[in-house]
Amino acid sequence: MDIREKDRPVVATAGPSSGAAPITAGEPSLNGNVSAPEIETKPASKSLLETPHPYPGRLIAVEGIDGSGKSTQLLLLERWLRSRGYPVHFTEWNSSRLVRHSMQRGKKKNLLTPTTFSLLHAVDFADRLTYQILPPLKAGMIVLADRYVYTAFARDVARGVHPDWVRAVYSGALRPDLTLYFRVPIDISLERLLSGRAKLKYHEAGMDVGLSADPVESFRLFQSRVLTIYDQLTLEFGMRPIDATAEIPAQQKVVRMMVQEILRDYDRQRARVNHGITPTTR
Repeated sequence: MDIREKDRPVVATAGPSSGAAPITAGEPSLNGNVSAPEIETKPASKSLLETPHPYPGRLIAVEGIDGSGKSTQLLLLERWLRSRGYPVHFTEWNSSRLVRHSMQRGKKKNLLTPTTFSLLHAVDFADRLTYQILPPLKAGMIVLADRYVYTAFARDVARGVHPDWVRAVYSGALRPDLTLYFRVPIDISLERLLSGRAKLKYHEAGMDVGLSADPVESFRLFQSRVLTIYDQLTLEFGMRPIDATAEIPAQQKVVRMMVQEILRDYDRQRARVNHGITPTTR
């Protein structure tokens, strides 16, 4: 599956053009609320995230704070889809080999500022979009994404990066056909994480932000910021919230019902192809 040059996504890596209003990052408060940026923005044309993508495949993304159980639900969904004969491709956040070494080195030596952290994740996403998301979508496959650009919109802004800057960097991102948001209270996510290991990870707890010297308290403060932004993104982008405190089978039942909704038209397209009828563009 070759990707022609015209099909490659354009990912902006620069801030606002000269002459734009100066950027002052909104400061997240300790209760998790993030203040609005103190800049004036002009109405912009619709981004790719606001319009359906044109490809025959389907893109399904899952989002949620650490410990929400989203990865478990996506794994169960993948097995279910494959068992029903669907062509599935899986991709996850921060998995591109292109930037893996730089990311690991930066984390280990605490070299990453919020902006460089954001840029490295953007490079990771651009690489995966070009080679792991676009080709299977064009081939008519179902792409399952464990985290999507909304992770950056939430985490980077929680770290103090300007929201408009983050969105410009990810301007080449396609709109998912379905984004599931697994919402869970902070204390439950914390309990789940600590039940499986001895301590929290440094960046997972937001220790780089300097909210608290105690990892557990830092986790609560940082992930509360992320949770608040996720709730805002849910309204803005139409993510489908799921109660992540429910039993795993109950959650999976809801997930499958939502996925079946977006697969009805997809199934009709596949049937037309199997009968030798050329499908129309979405």
